[in-house]
Amino acid sequence: MPVTVTRTTITTTTSSSSGLGSPTIVGSPRALTQPLGLLRLLQLLSTCVAFSLVASVGAWTGAMGDWSMFTWCFCFSVTLIILIVELCGLQSRFPLSWRNFPITYACYAALFCLSASIIYPTTYVQFLSHGRSRDHAIAATAFSCIACVAYATEVAWTRARPGEITGYMATVPGLLKVLETFVACIIFAFISNPSLYQHQPALEWCVAVYSICFILAAVAILLNLGDCTNMLPISFPSFLSGLALLSVLLYATAIVLWPLYQFSEKHGGQPRRSWDVGCSSRHTYYVCNWDRRLAVAILTAINLLAYLADLVYSARLVFVRV
Repeated sequence: MPVTVTRTTITTTTSSSSGLGSPTIVGSPRALTQPLGLLRLLQLLSTCVAFSLVASVGAWTGAMGDWSMFTWCFCFSVTLIILIVELCGLQSRFPLSWRNFPITYACYAALFCLSASIIYPTTYVQFLSHGRSRDHAIAATAFSCIACVAYATEVAWTRARPGEITGYMATVPGLLKVLETFVACIIFAFISNPSLYQHQPALEWCVAVYSICFILAAVAILLNLGDCTNMLPISFPSFLSGLALLSVLLYATAIVLWPLYQFSEKHGGQPRRSWDVGCSSRHTYYVCNWDRRLAVAILTAINLLAYLADLVYSARLVFVRV
């Protein structure tokens, strides 16, 4: 469902099928010479160079290395698809809403590359001995940072502005949905070990909170990407407002319970990192349980702030169906 953003007013219209309501740009090689086209070429080049440098020397190991390689390969592939679609003028035939897809992907790609730019050097590069592999890994990190900046720049260029006809995902609440789901995925990665939460019902509740809020935010994103917002049994604005409010309330409980039961000795937690025997030695590619608990606590706070901002911005939007 395409939307028109006018100051804080969003006007929704229905379209017969996914992507058909989006403006179609006739394909032309000149699209690559426009600022956005050149920016996407930079994204394509930087991600390609990043994974090529690492692959040429086999400089990745473990889950963190696999994540970094996946990030660069995935971003390269999707950016290439976007360039081909725009070059050939196939936006109207694309299965997803073209008003929402490019900026949604650019926001995710910026976050993916940011995570890879942090995770790869801290969990892998610093443990490499000086030599060709280390040099390639450092260069790959630099190109990953360039890709992150390029994707973030695309988001800044294409986000919704007053008076523009655009998709919901280009608005601040739409971009916050991307951040919320991404942070939730990082949380899931840190709590992949069930022993971190299965011993306490309060901690299991926190995991349920992360899951419920992630699913709701993901549904909102998918509805917009598929132009299916009119399929909801309630109005889309009501769904968004209820989602944001419910998520704030749920995360408010998690921000209290997770640190309390993970770091309070009275509730069976470990207040000091030195008490965790797994953190006593420095292992490559390994994050000890105490560090995982701390990371989840910080990410919970970040997502709570994101949902609060989402609630505030959503309340300021006015949806008018035409």
